[in-house]
Amino acid sequence: MEQEMIKPAKQENENKPIENKMREIEIEKLVFNCGGIGDKLEKSVKLLEMITKRKVYRIKSKRRIPAFTISPGKESGCKVTLRDKSEITNLLKRFFAVLEGEISNKKITNNCVCFGIPEYIEIPGLEYDRDIGILGFEVAIAFKRKGKRVKSKKIKRGKYPKRQDVTKKEIIDFLNKNFGVEVI
Repeated sequence: MEQEMIKPAKQENENKPIENKMREIEIEKLVFNCGGIGDKLEKSVKLLEMITKRKVYRIKSKRRIPAFTISPGKESGCKVTLRDKSEITNLLKRFFAVLEGEISNKKITNNCVCFGIPEYIEIPGLEYDRDIGILGFEVAIAFKRKGKRVKSKKIKRGKYPKRQDVTKKEIIDFLNKNFGVEVI
């Protein structure tokens, strides 16, 4: 009788596919970018602070662009990086609601998805602020697999093989499964 009880348990385990935990995909970080100089830069900083409630870093230009009156060392943009998984998930649901659950195939590459939000007032839960006006910003989502830290640590740095990159197809499946996003 004991043998009969053991056999069905083994059969259930045999039918279950074995998955490697090192192949699981996860979101590494979410980066917000907003550009501008002078007054527009101040408005951009206020916008990113309002959305993320975090410290905003100002970006200094490295090149001279006379058409935009930008010279080396002059502040020309700002950015915020988020790494908290729950906060990232909540924000992405709101951003994909603005995009109506659709994203272009051109905006997805290996390990990364980038898209823009044209006007922040379209995001659910945010209201118009007179000090900011109408502004948009860019969002970049970086994906990774387990073990990526081996590449970036200082002591005993290891190699991160190309096969560990997150492919475009895997990102599309991840976005569809977790956020219900369709890729056009």
